Amino acid sequence: MHIGGAWVESDSGATMESTSPATGEPIGTLPEGTREDAQRAVSAANAAWREWAGRSAFERAAAMDRIADLVHERRDDLAQTLTLDQGKPLHAEAYDEVGELEEYFRMAAADATRLEGLMPPSVDAAKRVLVYRVPRGVVAAVTPWNWPYTMPAEILAPALAAGNGVVWSPAASTSVCAIKLAECIVDAELPAGVFNLVTGPGRVVGDELVANPGTYAVGFVGSTETGYKIAERAAGKALLLEMGGNGPLVVLEDADLERAVEATVTASFLCAGQSCTAGELFLVHEAVHDAFLDKLAGRIAAEVKLGDPFDEQTTMGPLNNESTAAKMDEHVGDALERGAELVSGGARAAGFPTNLYYEPTVLDRISDEMEVAREETFGPVVPIQTIRSEDEALATIDNSPYGLLAAVFTRDLGRGLRFAERARAGWVNVNASSNYWEPHLPFGGRAGSRSGVGRVGGRFAFDSFTELKTVVLDLG
Repeated sequence: MHIGGAWVESDSGATMESTSPATGEPIGTLPEGTREDAQRAVSAANAAWREWAGRSAFERAAAMDRIADLVHERRDDLAQTLTLDQGKPLHAEAYDEVGELEEYFRMAAADATRLEGLMPPSVDAAKRVLVYRVPRGVVAAVTPWNWPYTMPAEILAPALAAGNGVVWSPAASTSVCAIKLAECIVDAELPAGVFNLVTGPGRVVGDELVANPGTYAVGFVGSTETGYKIAERAAGKALLLEMGGNGPLVVLEDADLERAVEATVTASFLCAGQSCTAGELFLVHEAVHDAFLDKLAGRIAAEVKLGDPFDEQTTMGPLNNESTAAKMDEHVGDALERGAELVSGGARAAGFPTNLYYEPTVLDRISDEMEVAREETFGPVVPIQTIRSEDEALATIDNSPYGLLAAVFTRDLGRGLRFAERARAGWVNVNASSNYWEPHLPFGGRAGSRSGVGRVGGRFAFDSFTELKTVVLDLG
């Protein structure tokens, strides 16, 4: 772990073993952090952040660029570690995520130098008013295992660039990746204590960081259930919570089916479906249902290659952990019991080093009461529900407890825009996969949903990690 400018073991001396979901072999022994370790990290960040905040935005930006430079130099090592630790195919996905990691730090460097203030008028002609953004202090970052570089970077990069100290609790199952990323940050020579990493169980380390009175803002990416617990424990602090979703992706009767099918494959099988933006429910108009299903079967057979994630031909690797695979089993089983039709897949694949490789799965005749339609499955599945109208699709989106991202396919761009404006989701793609996003754009859930509060993405994340300060000058 890294606390107060030094690499350290756990206060208790306890360790945890990391095993690759791809090979089943051990790949590291890591410190199992304690609440005391987390408390030391918070203290270190509080001792360091004011000096860091006092540096110019351009000096902090230069440090973010140094981090990005190190990520670029170490891209091979970072990508190979990602494939071993998370399971992503090396050539199809891992290098892309390392590229995004670099981009987030370069983007934060640029955004930090563009944080602008205001000079609103005063009712008193002898007074001047300055309003500008200042760092909140110490940010607690709690991040998931599905994108162990990109998701942390969404929080770490803007939080550090804005002048905060950071204490980071990464997902235990991808903490080897976390240490590789931390090495890039540490080797960029930020002041000691500004950045801190504490590995260990989230229920211990993460809980301490978000509840500790020494943290003033919390950035979290992960499941809805964990996000709700964090919101309760961090009551009164600034919160950026990017939580779950389940699509949906809507295919209207006038859609370009080739584009819709191509987008469906990306929506369902990128990262083996382990994405909050995965299209986990597909609302397909009855007029094109059969044609859509036929085209989808052919494209999956031709393009989705489940296999060794180090093989250049592989496009989909294993699921990351047993609980995710068990949830996939549960949702598929529930759907079949309730009358869904299994078109393809539906089980764990045999003949691989671990039991985490899952067949690309297509389910038809999905209905509202099925778990796969109501919840976030987080696996390689295409659950298809037939609709009869655009209004029916919008009603399904409205009734969902989630509201993170939706997609719609139609040849009529005016219709697509009207649909996007009516759909209750924080982000809507028209004629693009639900898994399409750009790092500089605001991303987060709609109000009142289980998908979170606040926005990650570019300069918009700075809203959560800075606050407005008003200064009134009396000129006498």
